[in-house]
Amino acid sequence: MPRRALAAAAVAVVLPLSACGSGDDSSGSTDASGKIEGNITFQTWNLRANFKSYFEGVIADFEKKYPDTKVKWVDQPAEGYADKISADAAGGTLPDVVNVSPDLVAPLAKAGLALDLDKSAAKYKKEYLDGAWASHRIPGMTGTYAFPWYLNTGPLFYNKSLFKDAGLDPEKPPTTYDELFADALELAKKSDGKVATLANVPTVEDFGRYGVQLMNKEGTAFAFNDAKGIELLTKYKELYDAKALDSQALTATPESAGKKFLTGAVAMNPGSALDLGNFKKQAPNLYKNIGITDQITSTGKVNMYVMGVMVNSRTKHTPAAAAFAHYVTDAQNQMSFAKKVAIFPSTANSLDDPYFTKEDGTDETRVRIAAAKSLKNAVNYTPVLFSEQMKTALRNEVAKALQGKESPKAALDKAVEACNTLLKQQG
Repeated sequence: MPRRALAAAAVAVVLPLSACGSGDDSSGSTDASGKIEGNITFQTWNLRANFKSYFEGVIADFEKKYPDTKVKWVDQPAEGYADKISADAAGGTLPDVVNVSPDLVAPLAKAGLALDLDKSAAKYKKEYLDGAWASHRIPGMTGTYAFPWYLNTGPLFYNKSLFKDAGLDPEKPPTTYDELFADALELAKKSDGKVATLANVPTVEDFGRYGVQLMNKEGTAFAFNDAKGIELLTKYKELYDAKALDSQALTATPESAGKKFLTGAVAMNPGSALDLGNFKKQAPNLYKNIGITDQITSTGKVNMYVMGVMVNSRTKHTPAAAAFAHYVTDAQNQMSFAKKVAIFPSTANSLDDPYFTKEDGTDETRVRIAAAKSLKNAVNYTPVLFSEQMKTALRNEVAKALQGKESPKAALDKAVEACNTLLKQQG
């Protein structure tokens, strides 16, 4: 399963103006309490290739439980998924039940196309982790606009042999930002700049983990250009100058950063339990020297990625669509899915299952247990309203700061200004 889909990679969707509105011309009903019947369409995001039999089983079980329903399953590729949703929303062809990430929900909810579950399906709320249910709320709007589905988070992996070569204790990885920056500078110095510690520039979630206030309390403007934000970017500039941040970090993708880690050019990289199998196959030498440590945060809360299942507010079969969205994301089906791939259920109490709590001596289980424990109070640091264009604006300004073309303060001031302009356009 591609990392992009697993990590619930945030992809922004910009709805054409024709799709905007209050949803008053809806042909559907927001009442989900009626008879569960009718033909509905369920759309997933790049899942058919690896999980065809799983989803066909879930659909067959649902249709058996509700014999007056028929579910048609469509799966869309990862590339261009946001554009496909945008086109469907504008053309009135959005499926009844849609696999989304929180940032994909925001424009659909604003256009009146996402069913408010707090009004229509509030009885299910208690079944989910509080943080997961809250992840599909939109600043400036009341309501929750998708069922939380699977979650992901992961540890930091590090290469013990590279730490040892630099004279650092391979059994004592950094646990704070100060330690991380100090170790990174030492690794670069001892290797004459040949070994970087990090392969990626800071993203909005990194600012969140560092304790930066990303938006104002009203959720109407970005605020990551505060003193703490400037401090983080200044530290990264120091790493970049010392070659402790990889020279290609300005254009890195999660995939390219992962390859650098595999080949020993980078000493640390974030990941998930899924990566351990890849290390074992593709880089057995790295696997023998793999260190596993917790995500570094200043807040005590790790970052989590969230996937959701949204109900189209204009479906002609609201009871069936809401029932199916709930069915896909209920505790039993999420647990079953989590045992097929390294993801985590968003349902309350599922993370207390022995599968997520009982050690068996393997690294894979160790990573799974640590991640499950951290998810209980994890936060999705990426603001729901932070679009793909905003990510690009931030990345461009971060690059200028690292290259010395602008001061960290000037770069973040410009990034915040650009993101706030884009935010106004969204409204």
